Amino acid sequence: MTENIPDVGGSYALVVEGLTKDFGGFTAVNNVDLRVRRETIHALIGPNGAGKTTCFNLITRFIRPTSGRIFYNGQDITSAAPEDVASRGLVRSFQISAIFPKLSLGENVRVALQRRLGTTYHFWKPLSSLRALDADVDRLLDSVGLLHQRDQVAGTLSYGRKRALEIATTLALEPQVLLLDEPMAGMGREDIETVAALIQRVSKGRTVLMVEHNLGVVARLANTITVLCRGEVLAEGTYEAVSKNPEVVSAYMGGAHG
Repeated sequence: MTENIPDVGGSYALVVEGLTKDFGGFTAVNNVDLRVRRETIHALIGPNGAGKTTCFNLITRFIRPTSGRIFYNGQDITSAAPEDVASRGLVRSFQISAIFPKLSLGENVRVALQRRLGTTYHFWKPLSSLRALDADVDRLLDSVGLLHQRDQVAGTLSYGRKRALEIATTLALEPQVLLLDEPMAGMGREDIETVAALIQRVSKGRTVLMVEHNLGVVARLANTITVLCRGEVLAEGTYEAVSKNPEVVSAYMGGAHG
């Protein structure tokens, strides 16, 4: 039932109501409400241990909530399997780059495309049957600026380009909502600029929910920011609004700058 969820299938691609997760005697996420508007970039920020990644794991169904509800495109997915959620277009990346380092960039993207088509494990099919995917492989690599490196072995890429390749493989699943877990983690300044521009580019026509520690990136990209602290929502709004919130400054931004 969704009667008490305002506009659950309209302006919002993702709605979270009262999300709570207890691990034994520890409450990692406590009564979190979240509304992510369609075709916007929404950032989830907070100090270490605030519950950001746990929220991601709950939303994408990698772990079960203790209580609360999750709605995606107006449908209750609280009890859905992770693979079902992904097949509907709610797709995430992880903090650690997830690519096949010994395959070429093109082969990495092709594997993702095969997964979408349900032919990933059809080993008996001739290699020529995969030629039909070539145009999509090229299109996706071009969208992240890696087409010129199509035949390069993925493990030889810089960290930033590995992240770009991971985004290409994620886009192969045709996400409507893209969840990015600390996409800038471990990057130098040049890679951060490249990947930030990439996220802005691929967000066109999509909804993005991202966990990110780099406040400069958040200020540049996010339309809306939700601040978590000790598993609870501390504040929400534009970067300008939350950055001036005294509680946020005390709990997070003060620590980040001081």
